[in-house]
Amino acid sequence: MKKALFIHLFLLLFITVARSQDFPVNAWTQKEMEMTSYKNDTTAHALVLNEHGDSKLDVVIDGDEHIRLIYHYHIKIKIFDELGIKHGTVEIPLYNNEQSAEEVSDITGFTVYKDNTGGYKTESLNQQKIYRTRENKNYTTVKFALPGVSKGCIIEYSYTETTPYFENFHDWQFQNEIPKLHSDYDAHIPGFWTYNISIRGGLKLKKNTAELEHDCFTSHGAKCDCSHLAFRMDSIPAFIPESYMTAPKNFMSALYFELSEYINPYNGTHTKVAKQWSDVDYQLKHDDNFGGQVKRRDLLKDRIPPAIVSMTDELKKAEAVYAYIQKGIKWDGHYSFYSTEGIRKALDKHTGNVGEVNLSLVAALNAMGLNAEAVLLSTRENGIINKLYPVITEFNYVIAKVNIGDKSYLLDATDPLLSFGMLPLRCLNDQGRVMSLNKPSYWVDMTTPQNETRTYIVNLALQNDGKLKGTFSIFSRGYAAYQVRKAIKEFNSVDEYVENLDEKLTKIKILKSNITNVDTLNAPISEIYDIEIDEYKGLHNKLSFNPYIFDRIQTNPFKLAERVFPVDWGMPSETRFVLTVQLPDGYTIENPPENISIGLPNQGGSFIAGYQPGTNSFVFSHNISFKKSIYKSDEYPYLKEFYNKIILSEKAEMIFVKN
Repeated sequence: MKKALFIHLFLLLFITVARSQDFPVNAWTQKEMEMTSYKNDTTAHALVLNEHGDSKLDVVIDGDEHIRLIYHYHIKIKIFDELGIKHGTVEIPLYNNEQSAEEVSDITGFTVYKDNTGGYKTESLNQQKIYRTRENKNYTTVKFALPGVSKGCIIEYSYTETTPYFENFHDWQFQNEIPKLHSDYDAHIPGFWTYNISIRGGLKLKKNTAELEHDCFTSHGAKCDCSHLAFRMDSIPAFIPESYMTAPKNFMSALYFELSEYINPYNGTHTKVAKQWSDVDYQLKHDDNFGGQVKRRDLLKDRIPPAIVSMTDELKKAEAVYAYIQKGIKWDGHYSFYSTEGIRKALDKHTGNVGEVNLSLVAALNAMGLNAEAVLLSTRENGIINKLYPVITEFNYVIAKVNIGDKSYLLDATDPLLSFGMLPLRCLNDQGRVMSLNKPSYWVDMTTPQNETRTYIVNLALQNDGKLKGTFSIFSRGYAAYQVRKAIKEFNSVDEYVENLDEKLTKIKILKSNITNVDTLNAPISEIYDIEIDEYKGLHNKLSFNPYIFDRIQTNPFKLAERVFPVDWGMPSETRFVLTVQLPDGYTIENPPENISIGLPNQGGSFIAGYQPGTNSFVFSHNISFKKSIYKSDEYPYLKEFYNKIILSEKAEMIFVKN
């Protein structure tokens, strides 16, 4: 879903084409005012009629000449209904540090709406209604709300943002949560700077051109031509996120800029910013906050208990070291692949960021004579890494990789409930970069060998008073066991967890419970409950009963007509359910459930349900399995229909008839 344009600006200087320009301010048509919906998306709450952005590297004179990136933004939006009114409230985030800060200026806004007489009225933004909010020491938000925003109106606003941080130029989002008729972006880049430009998303550019601008940049006697790059898309559909996906920015159509190299305008010094992986390897290996921490084997060797040191089995030793770091350093919730305060302080304070926890783990494993490496990655919400050229800032997380015999294990010690070799879902995102101290870095898939597996076994007997009594057992393995442990730890005790479960199962009463292996992370969790059910519906001499007692799927998570991004579960899963019911003498089943077998293409999964009658009893089972972690977008219609059939099947009621 991402492709590099690899635009080298010095080549573009020879191309000349027609230039783009901003659209007129406060210019609307009768047709636009009378629009009540968008024909290409009748569910849209608002529609961008026009959008234009323009960025340029230029000189700002403020006592002296300073090079700044100047970004102008202009948008016009049609509001269709009350849910679209939120687009009339605008927030502009600004970054600052002790040396410099971003600024916003020239904020203008208009709202055109129909007044009580049926005529059209234009109301301008009151400059006194623009507010600044200090979020923290590095971020300020400029906020304003356009006046008179209501159903049927058109809003329009523009502003100029000036920033000293132009390493990545200014990205451009063609696609967002509402559709757009037109979206244009112009970039003016002096020849002193060269950027790599990439486009993400599946939509095609309507326009992608460049022209030469002569003598566009002058500062302290330095002068050069510029490349004017123009990009455009039309009829852009809204991007609608859905369940089981990674970061939306992985799939939304957008332009991204990264500084590749530049020439200092004042002294002619040439600097290459975009590096090879060998450059990144050297940088990280010699960084005190990364490689310097991994090398601290002696610090860990002195702290690890002798019982672990004396172990001879490498796998058991690795498991023991992993458990030691899990318990010894509590994750403070902050993401970073660096150790900002050093692993010694993290060990002393028993708390630290991701870097401090997992770099300590790498150092500890190496201190025990094991072969361990650090793995840089980007979490699911942070997006997929661009592998075409190294961009170290795209990483936001680090884990450990230990190699034992012919097997490798990926480890994250930030969560005390994760078993050895299990990664949290946030880490299961494409690939990570393995950073070794003694060999070149390389890519590794961020996948898991463990599945999410649940088995439900229910044994019930219909009593003479019409109630069902028996046992309900749940056996959870892999990620399912992790989820149960996590749910239990949210309560002060296992008993409180059971009480909460009893409250949620409104028609099922838990009489007794027994839960084992809560703290044995490598073992499945067993939950066994004695229960009483009063779920059926009486009708004369008949009882209505739905055999899908637990975790019934009632809504389809897939609702889009077409999904252009994959379905990403993170890991394969399987749910098994076996129900055995004993009936008193004189009862028969009027409408037993149908036997069903539904499969996904390419052996992607299946739904199987089976009914077996017995003497005064029956056994009903069903099994739902997803064999893959990721399903491509062309498999989406099959998944959607797969869920529709499961939901329809699980609505079926059985009728117990008393003869």
